[in-house]
Amino acid sequence: MKTILIKNPLRVATMNDRSTEFSGGHILIENGIIRSIGPETLETQAAEIIDASEMVITPGFINTHHHLYQTLTRNIPLMQDQPLFPWLTNHYEVWREVTTEAIEVSTQVGLLELMKSGVTTSSDHLYLFPAQASPELIDTEIEAAKTLGIRFQPTRGSMSLGKAKGGLPPDDVVQTETVIQADTERLVAKYHDTSIGAMTRISLAPCSPFSVTAELMRQTANYARDNQLQIHTHLAETLDEEKFCLDTSGHRPVGLMQELGWLSENAWYAHTVHLNDAEIKLMGENQVGMSHCPSSNMRLGSGLARIRELLDAGVKVSLGVDGSASNDSSDMLLEMRNALLISRLREEHNWLTARDVLRMATRGGAAALGRNDIGELSVGKQADLALFNMHGLSQAGSLADPISSLIFTTRSQAVDYLIVQGQIVINKGNSKVDETKLVVEHNQIASEMLSRAQKRTGIDFLNYNSK
Repeated sequence: MKTILIKNPLRVATMNDRSTEFSGGHILIENGIIRSIGPETLETQAAEIIDASEMVITPGFINTHHHLYQTLTRNIPLMQDQPLFPWLTNHYEVWREVTTEAIEVSTQVGLLELMKSGVTTSSDHLYLFPAQASPELIDTEIEAAKTLGIRFQPTRGSMSLGKAKGGLPPDDVVQTETVIQADTERLVAKYHDTSIGAMTRISLAPCSPFSVTAELMRQTANYARDNQLQIHTHLAETLDEEKFCLDTSGHRPVGLMQELGWLSENAWYAHTVHLNDAEIKLMGENQVGMSHCPSSNMRLGSGLARIRELLDAGVKVSLGVDGSASNDSSDMLLEMRNALLISRLREEHNWLTARDVLRMATRGGAAALGRNDIGELSVGKQADLALFNMHGLSQAGSLADPISSLIFTTRSQAVDYLIVQGQIVINKGNSKVDETKLVVEHNQIASEMLSRAQKRTGIDFLNYNSK
């Protein structure tokens, strides 16, 4: 791997234990790790030298919740103004049309969009395995991520509770516990890398309390505990979910997780909007993680997550853009801004600061994914960095605090440089992918999926008034 010297940055946010920030100085990258960093000038030989005098540098952002295949179903008129359960029911009819090719192309689109907003590590929650697609869809995602050069921690998602058994999803997209377990073991053996700096790790993610059986939840927790894996699921997202859990198990969502052996340090949850004080305290005591998805929570009207209280309780709070059918973007900077702003709808003592949000997007993400080798700029850590030029139109007048400017303002251009494990994967805003070709192919697949779903179901997905 080549040596990279970054010189004279406008401002660096290291996100280390002391939250050190500095201007000027250097960052030296060798063999994929940070060899030297500080406010001092460093003169040394390097294969590439980047003048960062107009740039803010942060650790690469870490996205902890996504459904990449949903980039194929953004902004469908019928579902634009629906809350979670009808939104899901209608989308399932389109998602049933997913193919292996659709997974490959949508993974590239979603991950590339994340990368252009500064993301160097992403998780994904793929729980949908339609009969007409390959059963090895996670493999397809992993290979697509390798092509882009992003660090990837996909979850082997699962659904085992179809409509016939009282669940929400159609029966032809769910799998049996036996099939799910066999594929889990195959993926872990083939891809899971426990080494420091691993580019691919596998986590496990039953979809939600209303789409899996209690047996699958317990089985997943036990297998993950025995094999040192992270586990993930949606939790306490909506009041509909809360009612479902109470009606079917007699427990609120967090109580159900405790009953199933899921309140553990290796677990992180998406959303956790509807929590009481006792549940927040319990989550903190068990050192669980969570993925805050403010855009999705607003889009579906799910509610305001109690992030300040979760942070104060010791929960490992991270950020996720969520699926692109409930966000319609895979933009981490936008997610950070929304996390900041939505907190201001609460009492002032619960407001988040720009640096709170930045820590959630970096150190918080690393902690939720069970990693301590990424998420900060320190000697010996992985060289995952995002470099943003701050002298564009959108940042004019904001440089009294360049770090906060990343969150308070919006950007009209992509990240300037994105470095993953010492490799420049976005160079002066440009990726190595033929983006025009990718978008054409993606749009064609999306259109064909929607057309097939309309013919099969008779539902007019394009008619806003048909809902």
